[in-house]
Amino acid sequence: MSHLFPTYHRYPIEIDTGQDWQLTDNHGQTYLDFTSGIGVCNFGYHNALIQANVQSQLNKVWHTSNLYQNQLQEIVANSLTAGTDKLTFFCNSGTEANEAAIKLARKYTGKSQIIAFTNGFHGRTYGALSVTDNPPIKTGFGPFVPNMTFAPYNDSTALPLITSETAAVILEVIQGEGGVILGNRSWLQQVQTQCQTTDTLLIIDEVQTGMGRTGHLFAYQQFDLDPDIITLAKALANGIPVGAMLGRAQFQSAFGPGSHGSTFGGNLLAMAAAEGVLAQLTPDFLKQVHLKGQHFLAALQTQLASLSTVTKIQGMGLMIGIQLSETVMADIVVRRLQQQGLLTLTAKHNTLRLLPPLITPEAVLMDSIPIIKASLEAQYESVTG
Repeated sequence: MSHLFPTYHRYPIEIDTGQDWQLTDNHGQTYLDFTSGIGVCNFGYHNALIQANVQSQLNKVWHTSNLYQNQLQEIVANSLTAGTDKLTFFCNSGTEANEAAIKLARKYTGKSQIIAFTNGFHGRTYGALSVTDNPPIKTGFGPFVPNMTFAPYNDSTALPLITSETAAVILEVIQGEGGVILGNRSWLQQVQTQCQTTDTLLIIDEVQTGMGRTGHLFAYQQFDLDPDIITLAKALANGIPVGAMLGRAQFQSAFGPGSHGSTFGGNLLAMAAAEGVLAQLTPDFLKQVHLKGQHFLAALQTQLASLSTVTKIQGMGLMIGIQLSETVMADIVVRRLQQQGLLTLTAKHNTLRLLPPLITPEAVLMDSIPIIKASLEAQYESVTG
C-alpha cells in the first residue's frame, strides 16, 4: 500500500541511475530517454560541470535567506537578461513563475483581465490553473481566479479581445502540454502589436520551450517577439527545482520590498546548477541543437508521415509531437516503447511527445525512428486485428 496521494498514473519503472541520454532502472534495464524528466534535464544525467558546481556549493552552504545578498543569483540573472532591459525574480517552479507574472501584470497596470488561450498550460496553482485550458485537471477545484478570458490560439478572432482593459496576455509560442502546437509567426506578431496598441503586457511562458530546447535560448526569439515578461523553470537548473520570472526594469516600482517573495527561490544549489547550465548554452551548442532538431524532424516526417496511425508531425529543435489517429492511443504506444527501451511522453490531442536531452547525438536520435515506427505499426495491427 502506498503512503502517497495517487495524483500520478505511475508507470511500473523505478529509475536508479542515469548517464548522459540514458537511464537505468532498479532491475538493470537501460532506456534511451526521450523525456528529459518532462523537458527538465536538457544536459542529461551526470553532467560534469553542473555536478561540480552543485557539489562545490554543497560543501559551502546550500540555503540562506533572501534577506541577504546573493552573488550567484546576480550571476544567473545577468546571464538570463543579458542585452535586455529586464530584471529577474527567482522562485521554485513554472507555476510559481506564472503566478508572479500574473501578480506583477495586475499590479503594474492597475487592470485585472488576463487573456490566455485554448490548449494553453501554465501550471496547477490557482492563478496559473485559472489561465490553463485543460478541463480534466480543473474539475472540482473552482471557482477560479476571476477575470480570466480564453481566446482561440492561432486565430485572428482573438485579437479584438485584447483591449485597453486587458492587463496582460499570456501564451506559449509552442504549446507543449497542449499537443506541441506551434504558434503562427504572423499571428504571434499581431498579438504583440495589439498588446502594444492597447498598453497590454505580453507574457510568454517559456517553462518548457526555454533554455535551448528549440535551438535558441528562448523560443520566442525565433518569432521576432519582444515580450514584457518571460517565465522559466524546468531546464533552468537541469533538475534542481527552480523557476524565474523576467520582466522589464520599469516594472520594479510594482515589485518592491514585501510585494512578493519565496523562501527557497534562488536557492544556492539551484543557482549553482543554473550557472552551469547557462555556461554550456553557447551559440555553438544552440546551433547544433537547431540543426539536430531539423534533421530529426525531417527524418520523422519522411519515415512516419505515411503511416495510417499518424495525422501530423511537428515541432522545433528537440521538442517534437507526433499526433496520432484515433486508431491508437498515445499512452499505449508509450508503454510499448518502454518495453523496447525507449522512454517517451504524451500530450493533449493524442500526441506522442519527444523531448530528448539536448546532448543526445544525432545518430542516436535517428536510431530511435525505426523503434517508434515498429511500435506504431504493431499497435495498429493489435487494434485492427
